[in-house]
Amino acid sequence: MKIGLISDTHGLLRPEALAALEGCEWIVHAGDIGKPEILDALRRLAPVAAVRGNNDHGEWADVLPHEVELELGGLRLHVVHQPEHLPADLAARGVRVAICGHSHKPRIDERGGVLLVNPGSAGPRRFRLPIAVGRLHIDGTEVRAELIELS
Repeated sequence: MKIGLISDTHGLLRPEALAALEGCEWIVHAGDIGKPEILDALRRLAPVAAVRGNNDHGEWADVLPHEVELELGGLRLHVVHQPEHLPADLAARGVRVAICGHSHKPRIDERGGVLLVNPGSAGPRRFRLPIAVGRLHIDGTEVRAELIELS
């Protein structure tokens, strides 16, 4: 199973981001979406799970949860916008992958048996940070993350 990861679009959905997420069976948006049209466009590619970021405001954003836990490909994933809001007991809860955004810094790390992925920012460039999205590849009990820098 291939899952697309995107965050911090801040109202800008680049064609390169859509192309990188093409063929994914699910898409996870880790917040700071910017406007509801972003989610509409992503839903044309695949089902979307999304959380509200600290810059998401208005009626459309009010219905979004601050965190989501879902099971995809037989593995449990936990999604929040800000990494400091990740619960400490994720491994004990059976979570294999934690996804967050907020920092705009693409990153893959492992903490206490939980794969932590920040796909970075796919929206407007911030400082000299790369524009990026990510993908999760799930094969049985194996999971691998990759970051894709967009030009």
